Amino acid sequence: MRALAAGMAALSVLALTRAAPGGDAAAGEAPFGLAWGPVQTAPKPALVDREANLTALHYPRGHGPAVGAGTAEVVLVVCREEGLQEVVWIGLPLSGEALARARRAIHDEGVRRYGEPDAGGTPDSETWPGGRALLASRRAADGGRALVMTAFGPGFGTCSGTHRAETGHPAGAHVADLIDAGDP
Repeated sequence: MRALAAGMAALSVLALTRAAPGGDAAAGEAPFGLAWGPVQTAPKPALVDREANLTALHYPRGHGPAVGAGTAEVVLVVCREEGLQEVVWIGLPLSGEALARARRAIHDEGVRRYGEPDAGGTPDSETWPGGRALLASRRAADGGRALVMTAFGPGFGTCSGTHRAETGHPAGAHVADLIDAGDP
């Protein structure tokens, strides 16, 4: 049951990031009932992390948008000019068949909605559509793996370019760090 809940929470990210004809996300659609773009209000985060043009709002399980039986954390990334442009969902650690079922459920729903995914930048990752959503995992402290689902808004490329100019690395480097966290 925990695996199904984890899969359903991650699917909510996929479900709301579907690209509109022409390759851009439909205006306003972001995970958890949020909207891509300027942020007028957001639930109070447990942690705020800033670097250059990025502000990451961290919500642990049970707070803000981080609800659902399979959710460990949600991170909202707000860009200085583009507003909300990234939503990261981190699932609770799973292993064995529970992990395989949750991953299969997310993969199958992604295929049903968007077609076959492309391979991502790590061996266990995949992307839909055209890199607008990413499914991967990371090693958890208990030896299991936590699924990580990331959705990117239509202004993420511009935001990432600004971040690279200000820091020397793209905004996506932070997701790569998150996915690789704890791995040997």
